[in-house]
Amino acid sequence: MTRTALITGAAGGIGRAVAARFVADGHQVFGLDLVDPQLSGVTHLYADVTDAEEVTAAVQSVVPDSRAITTLVTCAGITTGKPLHRTAPDEWEAVLKANLNSVYLAVREVLPGMMAAGAGAVVTLGSVLHRTAAPGLPAYAAAKGAVAALTRQLAVDYGRFGITFVTVSPGWVRTPATESRLDGASDLDRLRQSNPLGALGTPEQIAAAVAFAASPDAALLTGTELVLDAGASMVSPASLLRDGHRLRMGLPPLEGGPHEREERP
Repeated sequence: MTRTALITGAAGGIGRAVAARFVADGHQVFGLDLVDPQLSGVTHLYADVTDAEEVTAAVQSVVPDSRAITTLVTCAGITTGKPLHRTAPDEWEAVLKANLNSVYLAVREVLPGMMAAGAGAVVTLGSVLHRTAAPGLPAYAAAKGAVAALTRQLAVDYGRFGITFVTVSPGWVRTPATESRLDGASDLDRLRQSNPLGALGTPEQIAAAVAFAASPDAALLTGTELVLDAGASMVSPASLLRDGHRLRMGLPPLEGGPHEREERP
């Protein structure tokens, strides 16, 4: 049986890595995006992922009734925001449409075919920012929290049809968009210092988790969230300060690993 994957946001940093991974794993891959991911083995479906008619038309143009889709991965989204009192209604709606409505539209499109087949896997891209808040991202955090909640609800509603639903929630990932916001090695170092492993994720690592969540090996994995943040969301920020700051706060020094660095003035 041919495995067919539909990837929304396939031209983005994580989406492109996911599409490439599914091609490497032998799937027929369709990338739903306004931009062509230009990947060998990926058929580009041009569509605005927030427009119901465009999503339906794009998918049904190559997969009648969406019955051949065995896997859906929703990578489309935007990361932007302002404090709530500075967020205009149209800005709020734009973030929710890109990050939440796009999931609803894509899932709605593939569900009938998966239900008829009695099998399927849906992986939604979440974010640790719905678990641990960061300043100035109220719409984004609300949208990603809703994605995780929606994924759990769908797992309950459609599990009897043999369809699994999993959210993969990355922390900091070195995508082109992230790199463009960093001020060189100093910013990279600060991000590494923010988690126990002293590491930033790569798009390929996120893609590997997505591929697992959608694979037969994860047949019993549903209604849950895989958090890939190198442990950042499970610790108090104070626990990862450099030794000089830790000592001033009465905390013991860290021993070994990537955090044992010379204190900068």
